[in-house]
Amino acid sequence: MGADGAYFRVHHFARQLASPFPLLAAVGAKTSRIEIGTAVIDMRYENPLYMAEDAGAADLIAGGRLQLGISRGSPEQVIDGWRYFGFNTEDGESDADMGRRHAEKFLDVLRGKGFAQPNPRPMFSNPPGLLRVEPYSEGLRDRIWWGAATNATAVWAAKLGMNLQSSTLKFDETGEPFHVQQAAQIRAFRAAWKEAGHARTPRVSVSRSIFALVDGRDRAYFGRGGQEQDQIGFIEENVRAVFGRGYTAEPDKLVEQLRGDEAIAEADTLLLTVPNQLGVAYNAHVIEAILKHVAPALGWR
Repeated sequence: MGADGAYFRVHHFARQLASPFPLLAAVGAKTSRIEIGTAVIDMRYENPLYMAEDAGAADLIAGGRLQLGISRGSPEQVIDGWRYFGFNTEDGESDADMGRRHAEKFLDVLRGKGFAQPNPRPMFSNPPGLLRVEPYSEGLRDRIWWGAATNATAVWAAKLGMNLQSSTLKFDETGEPFHVQQAAQIRAFRAAWKEAGHARTPRVSVSRSIFALVDGRDRAYFGRGGQEQDQIGFIEENVRAVFGRGYTAEPDKLVEQLRGDEAIAEADTLLLTVPNQLGVAYNAHVIEAILKHVAPALGWR
C-alpha cells in the first residue's frame, strides 16, 4: 500500500495485545522493509533488563527495524495494575516517577555496556570484563520514543536522547486548541534536544484519526460526523486534558483541514489510528484511501 510502518498499542488487563514482543518478532520475520513499533509500552509494568532482552531479540529478528514507543502509561483497566506485576513505588515516588525510572534503566542497558560481575565458574565461557544483557542490537537505543503528555516530559525525553511520540491527547497547559499546544510541545522538545547537544537528528510523531469518505462503507461508518472538535476531559484526578479532534470528510476537504493542523506540520511522522474492531480488510481500505487520495496533495511520503 505504501505505508512506512505498523505500530501497535499495548494495554494490560484488556482483551487485546498486552505482550508486544512476540508479535513484533513475528511481524519482523514476515516483513523486510516496514518499521515495526509500539505506541506505547507502559513502563510502570516493565522489568527494564528483561525488556531489553526481548527488545534486542525482536530487533535482531527484524533486521534493526524496531521503533519502540514507551511511556509512563495511560488510564488503566484496573487500579494500580502494575502492583500485580510485582512493582512498587519507592518512598516519595509517584507511579509516573516509577515509569520514568524504569525507562532510564532500560535506556542505560540498551547502551550495551557491561555491568554484571561474571561468575568465575560459569556454565559457558565469558568474554573478558563485565557482562551486558544479551542479545545486544546495535542502534536500538536511538530508536526509542517517549510518549509525552506534557511539555515538561517532552523536554525530559529530549535530554535523554529519545524520539518523541505525541498522541491524540495531552494535558491542557494553555487552553489553546490541541494542535496548537502539541506544536508548541514539539518545538520545546526540539529546543531541548539542540541544547543537549545530541549528534543525531531526532524524530517526532503525532497520531491522528483520519477517515477519507470515498465509498459507501466510509459514509455508513463515519459519514454522520463525530469528534470534529477538541474534547476536554480528565485522565487523572484534577488533571485537565485536551483530546484532539478527529478528521472525517471527502478527500479534498480533508486536505484543507489537515493543512491547518500545526502539529502535523511540525512533526516528521504521522501515525494513523485505525478502528481495529472493524476488521483487517476495512482497516487496509482506510489506510489505502489516505495514502491514495490525501497524502499526495499534502506532500507526505
